[in-house]
Amino acid sequence: MSASPIRIGIVTVSDRASRGVYQDLGGPAIREQLEKILSSAWEAIARTIPDEQPVIEATLKQLCDVDGCCLVVTTGGTGPAQRDVTPEATEAVCDKILAGFGEQMRAVSLKVVPTAILSRQMAGIRGASLIINLPGKPASIADCLQAVFPAVPYCIDLIGGPYLETHADVLKAFRPKGTERPKP
Repeated sequence: MSASPIRIGIVTVSDRASRGVYQDLGGPAIREQLEKILSSAWEAIARTIPDEQPVIEATLKQLCDVDGCCLVVTTGGTGPAQRDVTPEATEAVCDKILAGFGEQMRAVSLKVVPTAILSRQMAGIRGASLIINLPGKPASIADCLQAVFPAVPYCIDLIGGPYLETHADVLKAFRPKGTERPKP
């Protein structure tokens, strides 16, 4: 009997997309990137929710604590506008904040657009789950996820999550020597 697939939460935070005013492009962009990167069997648990901090917090808690997602990737709500509260919601539910994720994502984005300094992407740990906040634009999602994902599998190892493997020809996960699992 094979193990069940790894569960990954994909959350689009958008008032308009949650109401059906426009098509969600961020969530599908995250899924597309993860399909390219991951060689491990996984399934997406997707949500599209409004820019409401209590709703974002409840959704993150559900995905981490109840649905058993080892990784939750959000898109949207990371700018400076008044309704952009995804980082605040993430910080409120996390046990630890991993500042390096936001620093790396902004550094990569600044090579493309000077307004990347306005973005508040971040990441944090809730129990055995890693939560990463990405920007809303699909091209930025690809750039940012590619920039930080080499560290994601080892981070999930360290917090007690499943062993994520990547397609090395697309993106090689970094693990210190001696922590890699042998191929079956």
